[in-house]
Parts: sequence; C-alpha cells; structure tokens
Amino acid sequence: MVLSKIGDSELIVLYIDGNEQAFETLLMRHKDRIFRYILSKLKDSDLANDVFQDTFVKVVNTIRLGNYNEEGKFLPWAMRIAHNLVIDHFRRQNKMRTISESSSFDPSYSIFHKIDSGDKNYIEQTTQNELEEQMVQLIDFLPEVQKEIIKLRIFNDMSFKEIAERKEISINTALGRMRYALINMRKMIDKHNLVIDF
Repeated sequence: MVLSKIGDSELIVLYIDGNEQAFETLLMRHKDRIFRYILSKLKDSDLANDVFQDTFVKVVNTIRLGNYNEEGKFLPWAMRIAHNLVIDHFRRQNKMRTISESSSFDPSYSIFHKIDSGDKNYIEQTTQNELEEQMVQLIDFLPEVQKEIIKLRIFNDMSFKEIAERKEISINTALGRMRYALINMRKMIDKHNLVIDF
C-alpha cells in the first residue's frame, strides 16, 4: 500500500487502527503549510516551532480520543487548531502583561487569582485534576531523556529552544524526544485505559 496516494480521511482511519506511518504521511503532507501559517502570525521561528509541535500534540490526542469528525477535511481542521493556539499565545502574553502591571502595585496580589478564570465548573476541574495526576504518573515510566523533556516543557514551561540550550542538544533532537515521549505515553494510555474521555 502506497500511503502517499491515500486521502487524508483514510490515513486517519489507518492511524487509529495503529498504523503510525499513516500519521507520518499525513504530517509530511501538511506540515509546511501549517508551519508557514503559524510563522506568518508569530514572526518567530522558535516560537512557531513550539506552537507547531503543540498543534500536532493536540491533533494526535483528539484523533486518539475518537473526537475527530471532520469528514476528511483534515487540513482546515488542523489549521483551526493552529490558529486557536496562536490566539492562546497572544492571550497569555496580554495576561502576563496585566499580571505584571497589577502585581507591581499590590504586594498581596496572587498570580493564581488572575490565572484562575473560573471557566471550569467543579466536576470539570476535578476531572481535569484526575487526568493530570494520571499523566504525571505515566511520565515516571518513560526513558530518562524523554522524561526530562516532558518535565522541562510542561512543568517548567520552557520553549524547545530553551530546552535544547540547557541540554546542549539541537532543537530537532528535543522535538524528537518529545514526540517519542508522547507516543510512549499514548501507548501506556491505550494499554491501561487511563484517559478520561471528556
């Protein structure tokens, strides 16, 4: 079977059935266009790389959770995810600016008051907390180099450029380790049915 000649929707079906190469084909087919779009908005290649990586993490998670139903319109759907992550980036920038301005005048000001938007109700928050605890437990089962990347990226909120500099590796190596860490975590999730389906 020549995967490059297969349509996006068929590749997704193959990927759901466990064919990792099908997703690689999908990624190679669309990555340049999605990355160019992100770069055109952010004007920073390192930041664009981070958002691009986050886009495909979200794409993978959505497909694996069975929540993809775009009827073959993969590219517009993936572009919408990328667009939303770009918007999130600018919102975070504005929020951080607001926090900095507010906290400089009030010594009792807590950053958590600003970040906690109250968007989640109790059940949603509890579910999210349980999911996060499960994910943290899974991280401990990863190979050490993958565990380090996950912790630096997620818990320390470092960019892939910062991770690469700290670990004295290339950005591509950091991205690769993150990708394999996520693949390994997904396999553990599938094996133990740990993911809570929202």
